[in-house]
Parts: sequence; C-alpha cells; structure tokens
Amino acid sequence: MENFDYDLRSIQETRNLARQGQLATDKLLDYTDEQIDRILRNMVRVAEENGVMLAQMAVEETGFGKVQDKAYKNHLASTIVYDSIKDMKCSGIIFEDPINKMMEVADPVGLIMGIIPSTNPTSTVIYKSMIAIKAKNAIVFSPHPSALKCTVKAAELMRDAAVAAGAPEGIIGCQTLPSRPATNELMKCQEVKLILATGGPGMVKAAYSAGKPALGVGAGNSPSYIERTADVHQSVKDIMASKTFDNGTICASEQSIICEEVNRDAVVAEFRAQGGYFMTKDETDKVCALLFKGGGHDMSAKFVGRSPQVIAAAAGIQIPEGTRVLIGEQGGVGDGYPLSYEKLTTVLAFYTVRDWHEACELSYKLLQNGIGHTMNIHTNDNKIVREFSKKPASRILINTGGTQGGTGASTALAPSFTLGCGTLGGSATSENVTPMHLVNIKRVVYGLKDPSTLAQNDPTFKPDFSGIGGISAGGATSAPAATSCCTASPLQYSACCGGSSSDTGKQPSVSESGISGQQLMDMVNDIISAMKTGA
Repeated sequence: MENFDYDLRSIQETRNLARQGQLATDKLLDYTDEQIDRILRNMVRVAEENGVMLAQMAVEETGFGKVQDKAYKNHLASTIVYDSIKDMKCSGIIFEDPINKMMEVADPVGLIMGIIPSTNPTSTVIYKSMIAIKAKNAIVFSPHPSALKCTVKAAELMRDAAVAAGAPEGIIGCQTLPSRPATNELMKCQEVKLILATGGPGMVKAAYSAGKPALGVGAGNSPSYIERTADVHQSVKDIMASKTFDNGTICASEQSIICEEVNRDAVVAEFRAQGGYFMTKDETDKVCALLFKGGGHDMSAKFVGRSPQVIAAAAGIQIPEGTRVLIGEQGGVGDGYPLSYEKLTTVLAFYTVRDWHEACELSYKLLQNGIGHTMNIHTNDNKIVREFSKKPASRILINTGGTQGGTGASTALAPSFTLGCGTLGGSATSENVTPMHLVNIKRVVYGLKDPSTLAQNDPTFKPDFSGIGGISAGGATSAPAATSCCTASPLQYSACCGGSSSDTGKQPSVSESGISGQQLMDMVNDIISAMKTGA
C-alpha cells in the first residue's frame, strides 16, 4: 500500500510539474533575447560557483568518476555551452532571403522532458536547462534514481538562478519522487512536446515509443585506430586522456584500440609507459566476469566509472602502481569477446591487424555494437581519413580523444552532452544537439511565378503528347470554341446534357456546344464497352 501511495504521489507530482512548465513556456514567448541572455548568464554564474560541490555530490551518490573531471563537465555544460550559443538567433525571424522572397521564423517547440543519466547527472541538467531556455522552452527533468539527490540539487540551483534573473516560476522542474509510472506519465503528458533522452538503451527506446518527438542517444562503442603513419606517443596520450577522464563515463570515449602489425610494438610500449596494463588471458576473463552481468553484454552498474584499482581488486588480480587503464587483447567481435562491447569504465579492448583494409573491416564490425555514434582515427594520411569517413558513425574524430572530441571540447563540434547517432543508431539527428534542435522553423515565402502559366513558361517542360486525343502539340487541351459542359451555366449545362428533368421522354436536342444528348450517350456507352473489353 505504501508503494502504491508513492506511485500515486509521484504521478501527481509529475502532472503538477508539467502544468507549471506549460505556464512557464507560455510566458517565455514574450521574452526578448536580452531577457533570455540575462537569465542564461545568471545560470552560468551559479553553475560555476557550485560546480565543484555538485561534482562531489555526484561522485558520493553514484560512486562513478572523479570529482575534478565532473567539475570540468559542469564547466563545459555552463560556460563553454553558453559561449557557443549566446549569439544564436533562436526566435523570431532568423533568416531572410530578399532575392527569393523567403524568411525563416523560429518558434519554441514547447515544454521539454529531460531524461538524466547517472553517469553525468549534474552536467546534463545544466546543459539541457541552458539549451532549453535559450530556445524559450521550459523543461522538466526525470532523474535516474541512483543520482536523485545531485540531480534535484542541480535542477534547483538552475531554477532558482533563472527565476532570480526574471524567468517565470516553473521554468525548470524536477521529479523528486522518481518511479517508472511517473517517468511514463511525464513522457505521455500532453504538455510535453519533445523528449531529450540520455540514458540506457531501454530508456531511450521508451522515449522514442512515447508517441511524440524525441532526441535520444544510442549506445557508444567507439573504436580507435592508430594507423601506421600516426604519431604513436601523441595518439596514446590523447586516448589515455580521453579514457581516464571521469573514469570513462562519457559514451564517446574509446572502447577498443586497433593498431597494425608494423606499429604494434611501439603502441604497446607507449601504452605501458603511460599507465596501460595489458592483462593476461586469465586476468581478462576475470575482469569480464565482473563487468558484464550474467555473461551478457549489459555492463554491471557496480563497475561503471571505476578506477583500474577498484576493478582489479574485485577481480583478484595484481596490477602495477600507477596503472590508469586495463587493456585486454581480443581475437574477434561479438559473442565470446565481451570486451568488444561498450565499457563505460577504465577498460579497453586491444586488436592487431595487418593493414588499414583489415582495420576498416574490424572497425565496421565493432561499430555494429554502437552503430551511429563515434569513431576515432589517429593518422597523418588524408587518404585514410577519406576511406574511414564512410564508416557508420556520426562523428569521425581525427587525432584527438573521443571524450573531448565527441562532446566538442577539443573539436569544432557544438559543445553538447546529447550526441545524436542518426537513423543508424535509432536517433532523429546525427548532430550534437543545440538550441536549434529545440525550435520549430516556419518558412514564409512569396510567390515568384504565375501558377496559371507554370507549364507554358517552363522551358524544361517538353512532353510529347502526340497521338493523345484532345491535347495539342503544345500541351494544351483542345477545347470546343463554344461553352463546354464543364464551364457552362446551369441552363447551358442542362441543354448540353439533353435538357432538364422536365424533358424526359423527349429526344435530346443539339446543345449550344454542338454535341447532342444522343452523341453524349453514345460516347458513354463506347467508354463502358471499352472498359469491359479491357477487363
């Protein structure tokens, strides 16, 4: 009964949040760009002042990652995101083409639902709040139960900062009584117009099944190819910086390393020099038994975002002091090779191939377990880059770390914590999500051509109507000089068809068009006969 009462209270809370969010969204319509910017700047200030505290809360509550890295995530989600979006025109007339007489007008999509993962709880709240308000939308968050306290705290800080700067009450809401029924209720609330889904595959799939637009992130399984022309030292440095950042909790982080036979020794030596520990077959099996539940491909939450020391101790293996990443060699992809799947922690798979052709085939197979997300290449050969640009990944990152490159921290990609995977990965976008994904864009266009003469005045329209009765060589229908039945007045139409209803029993007379009723009947009979013959 208590659980039943909890579910009812959580659903009622959700409905209240949705209604308040709708009222806030309606009010935001009248806000100027200057008002919106003032709100965002205050949110950035509060996020920066509380970034370390929020990071500490997240680590303590979830056990995932590192405080210093989560603090930088909060910085990325606030200051860096703000710098990238502050000059975006997201409402009103955003584009004009005076030559073609067209303009584009942006409107908010409406109230947004934000699903928050346990791996990046506070940074995702900050980021989604920023882009939602920039586009003049309110947002309601559904937190992961294992990150409830830090998610609620982040949402409260962002809400209070926004309201203090002039935003309406209810602009940022967050469920405090998380439950599956409440999450489902929020997805289906009529007030919610779009879902921003970040989380596990099951949650993302549920978002896309809610019956309304959704922008979700699929699983990542990024291979990183160190091609023979690459700078091995710098490549390994970039990979280690990425994989160790927040203990590998970013979905764009590297999952597998691919090198060639010609540079294998150099790559292995460099990884060892920079803190990589190559496990034996037995040690790899022990670690895999911990990481994956029941021998499947779903990773155990107990070891997400954990240090190599924690994982090694749990597996009962000894690793050198200073180890930063555990590395296990794999001979294939799929069943029997558990490290070929996504691992949001400090563990990497390692592969050796003969050349780039084999690397191409292998990376394609690996990407099937995280299709549409991200791939990394380290090379100084532009031809290789072009070959690998064909791979089924929305982000092809060259000579940078997956974590930093994919989120836009070290590349020209938009800074984002929602990385679209395209239709390959079941996502509605292949881009890094920005405020421009949270608006509807209307096109206002003036007529440039006379609709009644389009065919006649189109020099590219040259149909051959020869042999088709009733159509002239120029394409126009040959009509009788006199009034036809189609254009006649009621009286003329009556005459054309053989008289009015009062003329029944009389022989049809010749109409003004020159076609008698009898002729018309003969034509109809001929058509019916032809249809029967054709059948």
